[in-house]
Amino acid sequence: MKDWYIGGFIMGLLAVQPYVKVLREIENMDITCKEEERKIHLYHDRLVTKYHEFLAQDISDISFKQMGDAGGLLYIHTNRGIFSYTVHSSPDSFIKAFRMHIKKDYF
Repeated sequence: MKDWYIGGFIMGLLAVQPYVKVLREIENMDITCKEEERKIHLYHDRLVTKYHEFLAQDISDISFKQMGDAGGLLYIHTNRGIFSYTVHSSPDSFIKAFRMHIKKDYF
């Protein structure tokens, strides 16, 4: 895990949430699905996924919709729209870290 250096200050990692990206491939009229494991990194000033980076001030909330026994969808509510991520484990501690350290004035 890495830290962000901004203006000489270390913006340390607050929390990490694993998620999966389902990759679908069509080959010879057969559809195969593969899951690629990825991680969401929450820092004091931003949230970073494999292909997206959101500044903390652009995130209004993070929510979770459980589907099945273990996992569900994690939603990142931003000023650019809502981004969803499939998770196999509870993101409660990740959401709590966000609300305690990033959006503490709102919750």
